[in-house]
Amino acid sequence: MAQSRRLGKIGNYLRPHWQQTTLGIIALLSVNGLGVYIPLLIRSGVEKLSKNFSLNQIINYAVIIILLSSAMWLLRMASRIWIFGVGRQVEYELKQRIFEHLLKLEPSYFTKNTPGDLISRATSDVDNVRRLVGFAVLSLANTVFAYALTLPVMISISWELTIYALAVYPIMFFLVHLFSDRLRREQAEVQEQLADISGLIQEDISGIALIKIYAQEENERQAFNQKNQQLLAANLKLAQSRNTLFPLIGGLANLSSLIIIWLGTMRISANTLAIGDFLALLIYVERLVFPTALLGFTITAYQRGEVSIDRLESILSVTPKIQDSPDAIHIGEDKVKGELTAKNLTYTYPESTTPALDRINFTIAPGEIIAIVGAIGSGKSTLANALPRLLDIEPGQLFLDGIDITKIALSDLRSAIAYVPQDSFLFSTTIQNNIRYGDPVSEQSLVKSVATLAQIDAEITNFPQQYETLVGERGITLSGGQRQRTALARAMLIDAPVLILDDALSSVDNQTATQILNNLSLGNQKKTVIFITHQLSAAATADRIFVMDKGKIIQTGKHSELLTQPGLYQTLWSQHQIEELLR
Repeated sequence: MAQSRRLGKIGNYLRPHWQQTTLGIIALLSVNGLGVYIPLLIRSGVEKLSKNFSLNQIINYAVIIILLSSAMWLLRMASRIWIFGVGRQVEYELKQRIFEHLLKLEPSYFTKNTPGDLISRATSDVDNVRRLVGFAVLSLANTVFAYALTLPVMISISWELTIYALAVYPIMFFLVHLFSDRLRREQAEVQEQLADISGLIQEDISGIALIKIYAQEENERQAFNQKNQQLLAANLKLAQSRNTLFPLIGGLANLSSLIIIWLGTMRISANTLAIGDFLALLIYVERLVFPTALLGFTITAYQRGEVSIDRLESILSVTPKIQDSPDAIHIGEDKVKGELTAKNLTYTYPESTTPALDRINFTIAPGEIIAIVGAIGSGKSTLANALPRLLDIEPGQLFLDGIDITKIALSDLRSAIAYVPQDSFLFSTTIQNNIRYGDPVSEQSLVKSVATLAQIDAEITNFPQQYETLVGERGITLSGGQRQRTALARAMLIDAPVLILDDALSSVDNQTATQILNNLSLGNQKKTVIFITHQLSAAATADRIFVMDKGKIIQTGKHSELLTQPGLYQTLWSQHQIEELLR
């Protein structure tokens, strides 16, 4: 079942390129047809020359054989260009499909599948599939044609010598079958170990500053050494199997030539076999040696391709949990008011039994600034992720302007909500390009304007390259506060009606955070702002405050109101006051 499924996938990869593949196969068939005809021409020439030797005849035969051999060479080159070209096309299409599919998957998928493993599959495994539909297809087709066209002619010349010469081939095919599953398992192990080591490299490069801060270079070196040793062991195990099988195949293939020479010379001595027939049989056996010996490498390419097909399809077969419904509603961003409503909003993470959000209810008016406070793990970030449907929430729980967000087209919903998460991710490009990521053609004046509102313009203009400053990998050249304010400017540039800040100002001081919030409330069209924070001084300036605990909103109201109510907010504010005094 698995084998037929893989063959079906190979067929699917090749189907769009059937014309080019067909041309390559026809060229291979022609090559093998000429390869069968040339030994017959040599036999004919030997028989004629043995009766009537003529230099002109030798020259004629030599010219014809050279021309036919040249035609074979041209056709073989054409077949390789066509079939290998198909392999490259399949490689391109697979990489494109994988990347586009990954873009559709929800963020939770990437918490369970490491970047290193996904990168390994999108590069190394795709490369293996390219070899499968390129080299392996060419080699298998060449082997089939070689045997199908050569064997009948050999049998017509001498069926006895043919049977003797090919007597070792069943042993060869038995060895291939015997090693087949073993090679597949060992190749799968190599691919897994390669993915693990790619993941470690990717993770360590991303966290190189942390490694140096904690002086963990030696530990990381040992961790890499361990994974590298495992990869080495897996490669050596695979190499041992290959180096056992392939020489056996090559040796058995060459043994058939020795059998022809031994028995053929005996028949010639007994005048039961013509010299021309002997030469033709010897050439035919030699023709079969190469595709048979190449069978080992073909098996390797095929086994690698099979393993890689399974690894790639495990990505492509994942159905995005969050996607547009068939009757998705399209809303214009300019018509969105920004009213948010939750009705018994409940969400439980797949690996948990305790709800992260437990029957939450609220209504946020358009243009209202809401601060959400609470202890770590109280559900604040889960709520932030639920609003733009980064989580797979059930229908009928969250509404934007009275419309169920699960019914709104994802592109429209996310265009109406600007979200600055805790991790202020920046791309390895200029500050300007990072700010205008949501609208790459934005004017410089607009970029500067939103940077001013985010309280980052003054610092950017102090850089030697100003807005053309490269921020490095994940914005490593900027401070934490600078990264957060750059990410905030990026969100503000798209001018969405709803803005969510998930602890996005934790690295800036209270005064700057408060000024940023005041800037958000300016203008005729105020944004609906949801401000998740641990900075209670900034939260106090919000229109209302939601206090969360254990997935529930346990208190709501203005700062002055909450201070008069016994509860969690009073406790948090008292702790905040003590911290301020101790500074």
